[in-house]
Amino acid sequence: MVKLSAYCLMISSFTPFHSIILKKPRRFSINIPFNHSTKSRTISYSQNVQIHSEDVMGASRYRPPLFSVAPMMEWTDNHYRTLARLMSKHAWLYTEMLAAETIVYQQGNLDKFLAYSPEQHPIVLQIGGSKLENLAKATELATAYNYDEINFNCGCPSPRVAGHGCFGVRLMLDPKFVGEAMSVIAANTNVPVSVKCRIGVDDHDSYNELCDFIYKVSSLSPTRHFIIHSRKALLNGISPADNRRIPPLKYELYYALLRDFPDLTFTINGGINSVVEASAALREGAHGVMVGRAAYHNPWQTLGHVDTEIYGAPSSGITRREILQRYQEYGDSVLGKDGNNRPNVREVAKPLINLFHAEPGNSLWKRKSDSAFMHCTTMKSFFEETLVAIPDSVLDAPIAGGVPSGREDLFANVHDLMPPPYHAREEEALYA
Repeated sequence: MVKLSAYCLMISSFTPFHSIILKKPRRFSINIPFNHSTKSRTISYSQNVQIHSEDVMGASRYRPPLFSVAPMMEWTDNHYRTLARLMSKHAWLYTEMLAAETIVYQQGNLDKFLAYSPEQHPIVLQIGGSKLENLAKATELATAYNYDEINFNCGCPSPRVAGHGCFGVRLMLDPKFVGEAMSVIAANTNVPVSVKCRIGVDDHDSYNELCDFIYKVSSLSPTRHFIIHSRKALLNGISPADNRRIPPLKYELYYALLRDFPDLTFTINGGINSVVEASAALREGAHGVMVGRAAYHNPWQTLGHVDTEIYGAPSSGITRREILQRYQEYGDSVLGKDGNNRPNVREVAKPLINLFHAEPGNSLWKRKSDSAFMHCTTMKSFFEETLVAIPDSVLDAPIAGGVPSGREDLFANVHDLMPPPYHAREEEALYA
């Protein structure tokens, strides 16, 4: 007997991805393309399609972004975000970075890149690029998909992006252009806009240079939210992984920005690996916390504690067995929808591989998964073959159980390390 089959769950709160693709939603109705066609019909909300009324009424109806999951290439796709939302109702989710050129040149295939299920709200689209006309057009095209915020990537150090692509973190060296880009993006959307950046680039790593960047971009555009990765980037050919490890974390620069730009909102990012550490950052005054790889490599212990520890909400009590039952429903609804057997079981199941991190049976689960990927054609058959590795006590343990681990002193004495206050030289800063 399949372990999932022992539970007959109500899945009315989950809407299969192919049934509702969020595009041009309205307060009381949504457009639902059937069978991926361009034709749609309008239906009213009902209790069987629980999208939550606040989901279509703008970001102001959600809890604030105290906790968000970082945009990560090839990781934070629709499949991962579906799993993440099953574990946390309130965490803000980000897409992978999408190049503006991709959106512009794929106008006939936008659903593949921009569509998502309504359960993923609140959700932020991150775009990258260095051509104003493409940024404008990409934002305009994305507006129909009702993202809750548009974020501009000024922090990616990948050679493909910052090198050959001439965008990402390299744009921090041209804050005037970033200000222009943010103005163009804001002019083509009706939702807030934000910038994700580092604290510096190569030798341009002084606090004053970081402040000049923030001052120029916020003065030249409507940008009021900055996500700060608290390391500088090195553009000397080292890998993105080394750029997350070699440059030292300087959280004191982030907290100095809070002091020197009280009219702006800042989210801290970099080196925060648990809900305990996120809570510690918030206690020291952070406006919001963004967590990356910890939310992917250990989602149960990270996302599973967000709603209770960060937002003070009661635990849903959901178990991993129930999550996998819902994810099976989702997964089997999207398998092969792009044609040529894509996505396949391996791609849909990819975010699940770390769901049992450090739990009994985890290693066997991963070995069985590798074997099942070779021949399973449905998520149901995949679970039938692999979940025998996981004890019932693990599958049936409620979310947010136990005490999360992490460094509570990660931000100790950070205020004592802050640099002297920044004083903008307005004319020089704006027009340099």
